[in-house]
Amino acid sequence: MVDRMDSTVAPLEAPSTPAARGAGDRLHALVALCGSTSIVVGVLWDISWHSTIGRDTFWTPAHLAIYLGGVLAGVSSLWLILKTTFGRAGEVRARSVGVWGFRGPLGAWVSGWGALAMLISAPFDDWWHNAYGLDVMILSPPHTVLAAGMMAVSVGALLLSLRVQNVGAGGPAWGGLATAYCAGILVAQAAIFLTEHSLPNQQHASFFYQFSAAVYPLYLCAAARACRLRRPAAATALAYAGLILAMMWILPLFPARPLLAPIYNQVDHMVPPSFPLLLVVPAAAIDLLLSFTRGARPRGGDWTVAPLLAAAFLGLFLPVQWFFSQFLISPAADNWLFAGGHFFPYDERLGDWIHEFWRTRIDPLTFSGLGIALLLAVGSARLGLWMGNWMARVQR
Repeated sequence: MVDRMDSTVAPLEAPSTPAARGAGDRLHALVALCGSTSIVVGVLWDISWHSTIGRDTFWTPAHLAIYLGGVLAGVSSLWLILKTTFGRAGEVRARSVGVWGFRGPLGAWVSGWGALAMLISAPFDDWWHNAYGLDVMILSPPHTVLAAGMMAVSVGALLLSLRVQNVGAGGPAWGGLATAYCAGILVAQAAIFLTEHSLPNQQHASFFYQFSAAVYPLYLCAAARACRLRRPAAATALAYAGLILAMMWILPLFPARPLLAPIYNQVDHMVPPSFPLLLVVPAAAIDLLLSFTRGARPRGGDWTVAPLLAAAFLGLFLPVQWFFSQFLISPAADNWLFAGGHFFPYDERLGDWIHEFWRTRIDPLTFSGLGIALLLAVGSARLGLWMGNWMARVQR
């Protein structure tokens, strides 16, 4: 009688078989990925909302999508921590991290902290808008706190996906795809935060290539080293592009009009984001180079590989993006497929300047500027390889 009661009382008992534990890990990783996706969708929707309608209330659908992602991540992380702490599976507890007497996967702790930061930023952001109106920049103080929380939620989802992949729960294919997709979400978030400096009209300036070289090789090289797919960096770049393209094509399907003066650009539909960067081209080169060096052990290790990856990234990204941006600002791209010129908000006075490159006089692309970009790419690639080596061993 006592044995029977003991077997039915523990509501937080962990699954008893490896298959069941693997299914549970995949479920939590999937919920975290859904939360991260909701965040990216909400952020792109919110930028479109500000560019199309303006500011009305805090309870816009875009804001709800953002915070829904935080709530999903927070609730899932809390449940996973409680289940690990009070469950009976010693193997699950051994593959966890302890904080203040509680135990849980590292990804759950990171995701939970991010969700908490997002929810704390909500009233601060509402007060900021009521006091100052529309943001003049994406990273206002409350948005900075929100951005840190969103990145943490996505990093936590990545760690949970890596845990599934590296432990082998459900096979490497599921974990590899989830890892690449989550890395793509992180690339999308980074690209969104850099939107103010990466519009097609700014892609002939030196600064654009410098910050691109400093940011994107890190994500692509980390994914290429950690993700167990045949072309992991390319898969990451495709996930990023797919998210942006989906919103770029879906948002204009919904009619909308500005509600906040001044109105100079008479938009009648939701304003889409600009076309995503063609990161898939240098990402494919990174995959190819790493596949060549995987069996060999070059002298100097990753310190030798990083300059090769940096040169490949910049050597391909520069010409591809340079010439593609010329097309994007031309009248030929003024259609639903490429959204050329459709991403300008309602408070911009449109003119011939939308078909011109900006900052080329004060910040031209020079050999010295390219040298700085190459050095930044080397550092970014090396850091990405170091992070990828660590990520490939994540099991907690």
